[in-house]
Amino acid sequence: MPTPPLLPNSATEPDGSAVIRVLSYNIRSMRDDTDALARVISACAPDLVLVQEAPRFFRWRKKLARLAGAANLVILSGGATAAGPAILCTLRATVERTEDVLLPLTPGLHRRGFSTAVVRYGGARLGVLSCHLSLQKDERYEQGGMLLDRLAAMGVEHAVAGGDLNERPGGRTFRRMAADLQDCWATAPWGAEYTSTPIDPHQRIDAIFATKGIEVIGCGVPLGRPGVTQTDLRAATDHLPVLAALRVPATA
Repeated sequence: MPTPPLLPNSATEPDGSAVIRVLSYNIRSMRDDTDALARVISACAPDLVLVQEAPRFFRWRKKLARLAGAANLVILSGGATAAGPAILCTLRATVERTEDVLLPLTPGLHRRGFSTAVVRYGGARLGVLSCHLSLQKDERYEQGGMLLDRLAAMGVEHAVAGGDLNERPGGRTFRRMAADLQDCWATAPWGAEYTSTPIDPHQRIDAIFATKGIEVIGCGVPLGRPGVTQTDLRAATDHLPVLAALRVPATA
């Protein structure tokens, strides 16, 4: 496929608005090639990384911190305390608050949660949420509603949410979220669409969403971006990452 044009670099505009780069990535508990994983993340130059399947067990903080450090990032929130989702960020972010949210447990199913934060870039204030929704369709639909409720309760005008939805765009949970939020790929497609699997990309089950006031400059799988190689993408984990460039207005 042709190489996509480069997304804009991070910047703070004279009016206080901010251009930020957000990456969503299921890292499969870092069970694969972590050097390749760090190279992919670093090459995407994100301000925020919405992680799914962060390490959750023995020395999980140390493992996640090692990945963050290798990609010139720090841990913002999440990990085992959110049942897997986490948020990494650069030191560009001014952190207002963080909160890890555990969702109701359905007996026999995996515990799920949200990793959340409110950050500032220049004059722009942004709510952030990383999620990994259920494999079970009814529970997943309820979790989609909880995600929308959580964003609405964060007390911010602008927010971004992303993660592994375990569902394609035609599914009712995906459609429920896209009705209230911008599906960034559908709004401004860039790069490649499909996120699963790296060996045989055939479906989009990972996504980044933004509230309506945010300008989506471009969003998609960063195939062809300098430093992002097919070899590393296949070795890093069992999902492909989603990268979005967003312009967040200054908060009045």
